[in-house]
Parts: sequence; C-alpha cells; structure tokens
Amino acid sequence: MARMAKVKQVGLLAAGCQPWNNDVCAASGDRFAYCATLAIYIYQLNQQYNEFKLRSIMSEHKKTITAISWCPDNPDLFASASADNLLIVWNVAEQKAVARLDNTKGIPTAVSWCLNSSDGVAFVSQRGPLYIWVYDNPDSGVTVHKEAHSFLSDICLFRWHPTKKGKLVFGHTDGSLSIFQPGCKSQKHVLRPESLEGTDEEDPISALEWDPLSTDYLLVSNLNNGIRLVDSEALSCITSFCFPSAAASVQCLAWIPSAPGMFITGDSQVGVLRIWNVSRSTPLDSFKLKKTGFHALHVLNTPLAKKARSSCSYGKSQHTSSTSEAVPPPTLSQNHSFSLPPGHAVCCFMDGGVGLYDMGAKKWDFLRDLGHVETIFDCKFKPDDPNLLATASFDGTIKIWDTNTLTAVYTSPGNEGVVYSLSWAPGDLNCIAGGTSRNGAFIWDIRKGKIITRFNEHGKNGIFCISWSHKDSKRIATCSGDGFCIIRTIDGKILHKYKHPAAVFGCDWSQNNKDMIATGCEDKNVRVYYLATSSDQPLKVFTGHLAKVFHVRWSPLREGILCSGSDDGTVRIWDYTQDACINVLSGHTAPVRGLMWNTEVPYLLISGSWDYTIRVWDTRDGNCLDTVYDHGADVYGLTCHQSRPFTMASCSRDSTVRLWSLTPLISPLLLNILTDQPWEKIIGNTDKAMVPGAPPLLCGKVSRDIKQELEKLSSDTTAKKLCWFSECCLPPGGSSNLWDLVFVINGQDDSLLPGRYSKGVMHMKHLLKFKTSEAQELTIVKMSKFGGGIGAPSKEERLKEAGDIHLRLGQIQRYCELMVELGQWEKALAVAPGVSMKYWRKLMQRRADQLIVEDNDDAIPYCIATGDINKLVTFFTGRGQLLEALLVAQGACEGNIRTPQTSSVNHKTNDVENRQPYQSLLHDVCAQLAEWYFQDGCSVLAACCYLAVDNVKLAMSSLIRGNELELAACVGIVLGETAVQSTAYCLELLARKYMTPLTWELSVDLLKMIPDNNILLAKVCAFYPGSTAEINQLHERCGLPSLEECSALAEESMSKGDLLSAIKFHLLTSEPENALQIGIDHVKEQLTECDWTVESIHPILDLLSYIRTEHLLMAKLAKARSELLILCGYIGGLLAIKREYSSIVPALYEYTSQLLKRREVSVPLKIEQLSLELDAWRACTQSSSNPPSESLKDDFQCLQKRILSVNPVSCGADYVTGSNLPSHSDVQLSCFTGQRIQGPVFLLEDGKSAISLNDALMWAKVNPFSPLGTGVRINPF
Repeated sequence: MARMAKVKQVGLLAAGCQPWNNDVCAASGDRFAYCATLAIYIYQLNQQYNEFKLRSIMSEHKKTITAISWCPDNPDLFASASADNLLIVWNVAEQKAVARLDNTKGIPTAVSWCLNSSDGVAFVSQRGPLYIWVYDNPDSGVTVHKEAHSFLSDICLFRWHPTKKGKLVFGHTDGSLSIFQPGCKSQKHVLRPESLEGTDEEDPISALEWDPLSTDYLLVSNLNNGIRLVDSEALSCITSFCFPSAAASVQCLAWIPSAPGMFITGDSQVGVLRIWNVSRSTPLDSFKLKKTGFHALHVLNTPLAKKARSSCSYGKSQHTSSTSEAVPPPTLSQNHSFSLPPGHAVCCFMDGGVGLYDMGAKKWDFLRDLGHVETIFDCKFKPDDPNLLATASFDGTIKIWDTNTLTAVYTSPGNEGVVYSLSWAPGDLNCIAGGTSRNGAFIWDIRKGKIITRFNEHGKNGIFCISWSHKDSKRIATCSGDGFCIIRTIDGKILHKYKHPAAVFGCDWSQNNKDMIATGCEDKNVRVYYLATSSDQPLKVFTGHLAKVFHVRWSPLREGILCSGSDDGTVRIWDYTQDACINVLSGHTAPVRGLMWNTEVPYLLISGSWDYTIRVWDTRDGNCLDTVYDHGADVYGLTCHQSRPFTMASCSRDSTVRLWSLTPLISPLLLNILTDQPWEKIIGNTDKAMVPGAPPLLCGKVSRDIKQELEKLSSDTTAKKLCWFSECCLPPGGSSNLWDLVFVINGQDDSLLPGRYSKGVMHMKHLLKFKTSEAQELTIVKMSKFGGGIGAPSKEERLKEAGDIHLRLGQIQRYCELMVELGQWEKALAVAPGVSMKYWRKLMQRRADQLIVEDNDDAIPYCIATGDINKLVTFFTGRGQLLEALLVAQGACEGNIRTPQTSSVNHKTNDVENRQPYQSLLHDVCAQLAEWYFQDGCSVLAACCYLAVDNVKLAMSSLIRGNELELAACVGIVLGETAVQSTAYCLELLARKYMTPLTWELSVDLLKMIPDNNILLAKVCAFYPGSTAEINQLHERCGLPSLEECSALAEESMSKGDLLSAIKFHLLTSEPENALQIGIDHVKEQLTECDWTVESIHPILDLLSYIRTEHLLMAKLAKARSELLILCGYIGGLLAIKREYSSIVPALYEYTSQLLKRREVSVPLKIEQLSLELDAWRACTQSSSNPPSESLKDDFQCLQKRILSVNPVSCGADYVTGSNLPSHSDVQLSCFTGQRIQGPVFLLEDGKSAISLNDALMWAKVNPFSPLGTGVRINPF
C-alpha cells in the first residue's frame, strides 16, 4: 500500500534576520531573501494577491551564514557563504544547490557576483586576496585577482561597479577605501574620513554603494563618521551629509532605482528611515518605522506591478470655456511638497524583524516582527491558554507567540546570554522561568514586562534545564553543568541540592507525585529523587544508556513510567515500580533531544533529534509510527497543550518553530464519535489502551471533561459533542471560528457567542454591529492630527486671483475648475453643490479616480460619499486588501452606503431595491477572501468566509478540497438539511479512507449514515478481501444477500435487462470477474454511439472499480484489466476537466494514451483523438495569448456536452493544509511534472514514485486506480 505521512505540518514560524553580518538581505525581480544564522528565507511575490509569501528555506550551511549575493543577470541564482569556509550557488526556482566550493581558504566576509555572472562569483576574507570562482566551469575553478591583495586593514565589504566592467571598491575596518579598475593604477586605502587622518582609530565602513547613474560616484558610510558621496577618480569627497542629531548613526543605505539621485538610510540606534537627495546635505524626510535600529536595507529594483487599472487620461482641451474640465496636478504627500518615490525597501532590524516597506504609500506591505535569529532550544504552551507558545533561544530572549496568527506578542528584555530552557508558572500566574548559559536563572513577569527574580546558586555554570513544579507552584528545579540539581522556593530558599558525578542536563517533576523528580546526567544514568526525605541520595538509579542522558519525561497517564533520551540515539522507557527498562526505542541516528508524551493516548511518545527528524513511537511494541523530515537542523524542543493534545509544536537549530497535527495518528477515534459509537470505543482507561494492537483510546483529562460537560446537557448533545471533540483534536487555524458560525447559522442566541468571535471571520449579520462598537471605542481615544497642508506656491497666485473674481461673479463652475487646477480640491468640492448635485458628484468621482490611479488611500471617502461601491471594492481587491473590501460591501448591503439623491425623495421607499445589487457584490468579495485563505493553505478559514454569507455548499466544498474530511462531516451533520449532499460525499470519501484491514466496520458505519446507501454498501462488500464466512458476515451487516444468493440475483437481473443490478450482484459473488466483461462490453458499446455522456458511463465504471484487487490482478484478466484501467483513465480525465482539476488533466490523458500504446486491447478510443481533446481543452481553458482556432473550439464544445450533466459536489483544485509551507524534507520530484513537490507528498505503491498529496487526492476522486497502471486502487484520503 502507498504510504502517507501521519503527522501533518500545519504551521511555520519563520526565523528573523541575523544582525551580525553585512550582506544578509538581497532582492531580485519579484523575490527577496534574508538570512537567519543557518538558513536563508526566500519570499516571492504572489501576483494574484500582490503580497509576498515564504517560498522556500535553503539550509545547507552548518555554520553561520556570512553573506548572500543575488546574481545580476539570472534572477534564479544566488550565492551564499558561511563560517565553515563554504560557498554555495543556489537555484531558487528548483530549490537546490547548483554548485559548492568546500574550502574557501578563509571565512568569506563578503561575496559578490562579477558583472557578467559567467565570469563567476568573487569572495574575500579578512585582508584578501580577492578570489574569483567560476563555478560552472570545472577547468578554471578558483583564480586570484591580480591586484586586490596584501591589504593593510581587514575588509568589511566590497562592490563591483554595476556597469563598468571590472571596476571594484573595497571598504576597510580602518575607514578607508581601495579602488581597482582595469588599465588604471590601483588606489589602496584612500578616502579615509578627514577626522581620522593621522590616527590609528578604527571606523569601519558600514555601507558602500556605487551611484547607478555615474561611473565614478560612490556613496560611503562609516559607522561613526556618517555618509559621504565621493568621486573615485578624483579621490575627493563631493558631499558630506549631515544628520539632525549627533546620536544618529547609519548602518545601511540603498539607492532608489526609480528616483535618480535619491537614496535611503537606516539608523542603527532607532528604526528611523531617512530619505535623501544627493543635491542636499540634509535629509528630505524621515519615518520612524520601529523602536529598534536598522541592520540592513535593500530596495527592490522593480516597483511592484499593481494590477493595471483603467485610468482616465486627462487630455488637454484646445480651448477653455467656462465649463471645460481642468487638469489637476498630482496629489502632494501630506507633509511635504514632494512625493515619495515609489519603491519597496526590504528592511532588516537589530531585533531580527524583517519587513517590506512601501515608501510611496508609507505603509508596511509585510512585516515579520521579532523572529528568533538563532537556535531555539525550548518551547512550551502556556498552561491556561493553548494559543500562546513561548520559545527560548540562543539569541538571549524568550518570545511568546500567538499560534492562531503565528505572530509574536511578547519578548523578554534579552541579553541573557543563551537561554537553554524555559518553564511556565502553573495556571494563570503569567510568569516564565528561564535558565541561561552564564547568567543563572530568572523569572520574567510578562504583564510587567520585566525580570522580577534571579537565582545564582549555580554561579557562572550553564543551566540546561529549569522546571517549575505544577503540583506545588512554590518550587522550581534547575540542573546545571556543575553537577547539581537544585530545588528552591520561588523566593530563593534552597530546599535540596542533589549532587551528581557529572553535568546534569534534564529534570522533570512527576505528574502524579509532587515530591518526586527525575534527572538525566552526563554519566549515562537516570536518577529519581524523593523530596519528602532529608536524604540527598537518589531513590533509584537507572543504568543502560551508552552515552550521556539529556532529557527525562514522566508519563502523564501511567504512574511510575518515565522515558529518557540520550546521545546514544535511543529513547529508553523505564518502569519505576519494576526498577527496570521496559523498552528501547531505536531509530534515530544522532543524539536525542526533544521528548514528549501525548496527554491523551498513553502509548504515544514523540522524540526529536540531532539527525533533524522527529519520530513518533508506539511504546507498546516499540514501533516507529512516523518519521518527520521537515526541520533543517537539530530538533530541540517538542510540546503540546493538554486541551489541544493533538497539536504539537517543535523548535530547532534551524531557528523555526513548526506546528504539527497528530490527529491522523488517532484518526478512527474522531469517526467513532461521528458515527455515535458507545463511549467505550472512545474513552477508556490506560490498561485497556496499552494492550498491544488495540485501537487508540482517549485516557486524559480533556476527554473526561468533555464527557462530563456533555452529560450535563439536556439538548443539542450531538452538535456539542462533535464540536468539542473536533476542537480538541484539530490544530488552531479556524476550527473554533467555524463552529461559532455553524451555531450562528443554526440560530443560536448571540449572547452565547464567545469573546474571541469578534476577532475572527464574523457572520454578515454581526460584522457591522461589532465593527461599529469597535469604532466607537476608538473614537473615545483622542487621535493625534498628522501635519497640516502646504500653502500655494507664489507662481499660482494669479490663478487664485482669477478664481476669486469668477466666484464674485457667480461663475461657480469656473472657480471650481481653477481650484482643481491648483490642486485645491477641497475648496472646489465645498462649493460645487452650488452648481448642481450632479456636478458635485462628477467632481467627487474625478477626484476619486485620480487618487485611485495614484494608489492613494484618500480615494476611499470620495467613493463612499458618492456611493461608488464597485469602484472601491475593485480598488481594495486590486491591492489585495480583501478584508477591507468585505467591510465596504457589507456596509452597502445593509443600506448604510448609498448613492446621494439628486432630488429630495423619501429615502425609505427605494432603499430596499437599491440594496439588491450589493448582495451579489458581498458574495463575490467573500468568495475572493475565501479563495485567498484557501490558497494560503487555510481551507477552514475559507469555509468560514462562505458560512459568513450562509453559503453552506461552498463552505463544505472548501473543507472537502482541503481534505478536512472529518471536520467537514461533523459540521455537515450539525448543519443538517442544507448540507446533506456534501455531507454524504464526505462520508463516502471517509468510507473509502477506512477500507483498510482494521477498519472495514467503521467504513460500513459511515456509509450507513448516508440516506440512499444501497449501492455504496455493495461497493464496500465487493472490495472486502476476506474468507467466505467473513464476507457473508459483512454482507449481513450491510443488509445484503449472501454470496450464493447474489449469484442467482445476478442471473435474474440479467434476464430482466437491469444491467447495473446485474453488475452489482456479480461483484458480490465469489466470481466477480463475471461482472467485468458485462460492464466493459456495455461501456464500449455506449462509447461507439455519438451522443454518449459521462453520466451514463461513470456509475458503471465506478462500480466495476471496486472488484477485489486479487481478482482483478489475475493473469487471465489481463486484457479486461487493461481495458478497465483505460476506460477509467479516460472518463477520469473528463471528470477532471469538469471539476477544474487542471493540474492532473494532462497526466490522466497521458496515462490513458500510454496504456493504449502498450497493452493489447480493443476499446473504441484512439490516441490521436485523445491528444486532440487535450489540445482543445488546453487552448480553450488554460489562458494563453492567442485565441483558440474554430476547430479546437468545436472539439472542446463536444467535450463539454459529454460532461454537461455531471454535477459534482465541489469544483476547483484540492489544496490541503500545509501545502504552502516550505519543508526541508527529502526532495521528491513529481512523476507527473518532473518538478519538486511543494507541500505534502504521496508515495505510490512501488515505494519510490511520488506525486503531491493534492494531485493524489484529485486523481483518486476521478479515477480510483493508481497512476502506475498496476490495477491497485489508491487511497490518499
């Protein structure tokens, strides 16, 4: 059987940008990249939504990355260097390393491509020389630059000239420059700032950029001496730029390609971005973007292509009459008389923050705040809030993240050295204890934002683990490199000092006995101490590991059981009561670090290792249930929250935190709840769950609590049961939001809505109510006014005077047009109603159009005042601001925004008719927002958007397309009648998922929930591979006749001419092959008629496809098997066209053609006909520049007739959660496209061919047989 990963990646917290090396961010075309310490993050512009998305993570470097450089003439290539003397050239599109140079002779401090990339990549370390590596020509290899060597001061950075070939400048730590160009004398160590002349003070060059418009000018910044524009030929300083205060200092600068002569600088003390022009020595403008200082800046060369909008061209009219329209000047920026250049700056900050700032619109297009920039050693959920996760890092901080939005909400003050370990205070105390490498331990009070206590009992020794007792909140344990495990009270009183023979790395409080603690030690032993005695000797010592023991963890569900992870690569399970090791889990190939027991299923244990993997173990038999390869480096921390026990967080040396869903490991459980099985199949005791091979049972606190709550309810128990269990089993990402909406649609009282509801996707009837109260709260807070306008320049005085005269003569329209020409729209609009309301509206619309063309937010009030909703919604959706568009469309629907009346009519009468057109607009916007969430891998939030406008069908479709089948079935059952068709389809897919050896009965129970299920139950029985007695038993369970009776019924149906029943009963006999011939002959006959449709053929093929696999694979059926596969492939291709599965249509056609070519068959299909159909489909649906020819159009129309009557439950490609998350896993190439698979992978039955899980799901929905043509059914659900 094909294998599928059981653990699903559902979230990723990217790292921040490192603040220690110079060239750590770069951009090219529609991509930008930045480096954390060990990995490079690449973001790419999504054209449809005009936003940047994390596209890939490159992590081959094992030591700190020192520089990256993007190739000047190939946007797919960039180079990176690291502290282990390694240089790599990457291909971003293929996400792989193209070339590696393993020994760079020194650590490369700077890297840069030659002007022509074919000349290679140059790199330099400390004092040179400059090496040039021609990576694509093995013969030339690495050469040394003839002149650039023997420098007297270390090199900080260097830059090739962007147009003058071979010209090159170096910046040194002593503040000087060295300039080289072919055919000229080289200039070494020139142009030091004047204040340094004659001294040996250092003032390193912090930034260096050639002027793009000149061959000789160069912008230089020294860390302490500010910025200069210098002439590299005359060796003179042209301008020294002055800063507003002595405290300002510059770390980075960049030219703005779209605005000649302009550049920006980033202040290294505070996050101030300054805009300069070379002609002025003082800044033109400055913006404070963040509190922390800048580390790096890079301007994207190409301004982002906004969607083209229809702009009205203001043609100058030849003669000016009193009514001709004036041409307005461009709008001036609010606080200055010049407009900021359009452009996007990639900004990296000292605290690891990374953002993309739109300078023209003065707003962040994207801001990734507060990322960790180094190894994350530990992560833990807040005891009383499963949405808050704390992480501890090598960078000296603890940060707290909201797992729903994946954003940082708090960060500790920092500067703690390395934080190795963290532990939350119990309950809602809002404190975290941290253990550090050299500053002892501390308690951080999150609300106060400061460190309130420090513990220094271990001196300067590293504290590897800190653990706050959750049974007795006054006690905190720490263990250290000094060999002590110390237990103290929170006010610092020492209770116990347990001495070990060597360093202690891990400790854990027993979950059942508040006085018991276990430790892991460098001497390979695990010890258990009992605090209630005065002895400082351990109660038990467990020996067996072959190398040092790191973490130890007590089982939360089984008293006296604990596990330990070791550098010997194993995890051992110990039984305290038996004094014995009861299991050794082997599989990791490097030291084990992270360890976590599941809090509901007693046998599930998860471990993380230096081999970059996470493994899931069944501790009953020591089996490894799944191995996860997605991290790019050592996995240190694993954690889950007991109220969401199947969502796990992991952290790693790759500086990412990832969220995982473990629900697939217990998948039958949710369905036992769904099919209303008795409690003993869902909740049990640990003894029962620990029986080897027994199905999973919930044994923890959260499941018991849900059961108790349900027993208190008098009504609505099914809905609440499904809701509470699915919320407990599913990861964050909208499931709570979805249930809130389901209950709103089912008519629940609004007063029962939880507080979190207004933060998510709300139902339309609430959107305005909640937003209005939010606005009222904001109004109470005084808003500070932002700068005034500017006076009219003197040369416009005459026009102004003319306007005044016209006004006094009563020629209002002329006055208005003059004011427009002066750019004083407000004056014009204020008096325009004096001409007419019609003229005022027209003027308002002209103003709005102009502002929209300039992409200016000020257009919004104009559109709203004139009721021009469509224009405004287009404006917002064009910028990807779908949430804004949604709000406006809803306002229009509720009649709050309407076209102003030109005559005084009673509003009430025509209000309702006016609102109708906006309903469809609202639905459109919701659909766009849903699609945006869906493409972002959030199918649950997409479903929320549809439920918000009561569109149950599309909400269910989103869940099905995201393969959230269990959730969709639960929601569908609760929604009842409106979702009945989608729910049935869901249950059918789930039944297919569970047609596996241990779960056949579950499959049958699911189908029994579908009203019209006779043929579906027949399919399960036909496919079931048991003995005669077992098959008859299953038939009986499904209410079907026995094998014997089916033979007679098959003959009877045949004689009545009831073909479908005959095939059904033949399949249910012990010789199902009889059905094959009858069915295939009938289908072939149908295909020869000219007006056949898919609807008449598909039910028969679908039924035939359930023939037992061992029968279908019999040698005597080779021809029939080939014909069945070909017909299913062809009809599958047509169904895929109908369902808009465009990524697999070519694969299905290719598969069918290959089978036709290679196998002896007689079917009425021709290969030529197939390729014609495929061409017609491509030409008519896959957007290409040239329109399809008439004959192709006719072919496609003929195709469409065949699939016209098919009415699928959901259309549109499948995209499961996590498809958009870059992983580091084994790079699998799709056997459909030959390209790297992004997101989850599905391995086919040969164990090596792979396709993406999304493609596999779509394939299985239209053609159940494997793409390898073996006749095996695939089950990717």
